[in-house]
Amino acid sequence: MDSSLKPPIELGSRPVPRTILPRVPASFFGIVLGTVGLGSSWRTAASIWSLPVNIGEILNLAAVAIWLVLVVLYAVKWIVDPKAALAEAENAIQCCFIGLAGVATMLVALALLPYSRLAATLLFGLGALFTLFFALWRTGVLWRGGRDPTTTTAVLYLPTVAGSFVTAIVAGALGYADWGQLAFGAGFFSWLSIESVLLNRLLTAPALAEPLRPALGIQLAPPAVGSLAYLSVTEGVPDMLAHAMLGYAILQALLLFRMLPWIGKQPFAASYWAFTFGITALSTAALRMVARGDPGPVHQLAPALFVVANVVVFTIAFWTVLLLVRGKLLPAVAPPK
Repeated sequence: MDSSLKPPIELGSRPVPRTILPRVPASFFGIVLGTVGLGSSWRTAASIWSLPVNIGEILNLAAVAIWLVLVVLYAVKWIVDPKAALAEAENAIQCCFIGLAGVATMLVALALLPYSRLAATLLFGLGALFTLFFALWRTGVLWRGGRDPTTTTAVLYLPTVAGSFVTAIVAGALGYADWGQLAFGAGFFSWLSIESVLLNRLLTAPALAEPLRPALGIQLAPPAVGSLAYLSVTEGVPDMLAHAMLGYAILQALLLFRMLPWIGKQPFAASYWAFTFGITALSTAALRMVARGDPGPVHQLAPALFVVANVVVFTIAFWTVLLLVRGKLLPAVAPPK
């Protein structure tokens, strides 16, 4: 992080220093998704196994703290450097990450639900409205056409698919399963339509540039988060659709594992958090199935997926902290001339 200071501004007779704050990319909200996701896995695991309850709560409260910091820094970017913020919003790839601000807010509502239903409901409402309006704006731009096929990546899932599925998850947790089912439908059919476009791009267009390859981690999220969303708005023993989505998520996870050497040519960066929400949702979905009396193979899969989710998130978190300590995590901000 650049700690340079601007020259003091004279206000009357007292100089006031103006600190250059980091310009946080909207993609950093993905850290909140992975942290809340793992916290939710621990909450569910603690309810069915003899595991410490506090670990899940610590993870969820840590996610709330990270969210608060990111909201402040991202808002500051729009105030002190609107050109950079606008450039991000107009970028064919980076713009979709802005939708994560609303998704992260809804997940923070889920994290806070055991402590304050009022706060959770208010945050859910704010996050859902932001997510809806951003999805409508961004999708309206995409439907105009004229897009360079090489800029088509898994980030296209974020505005409509991720936003709708998370809306369903949190709505179900708050007791609004009927509304959550509508959101699930929006996310489910958006996922199917967008996936065909993405697979066509991956199969026929030039290979993804190395800096874009970690975004493939988002490919795991739709079936995994979708399975969790479906479980959140339904009751009883999980049915075939829940199993089918979980199975497709496992296939996606295995494909990503097979592609790690190719993806890993890009040095570690915050973009690797793209893997965390999908893998934690996959773990939580399997755990929820166990909790709801599923008699199938999820009893064998759930412990393994839970371990993998912990290894992935804590490994990425370790390297993220290491980059932060070294001052290489956040984009550098040049001091004004």
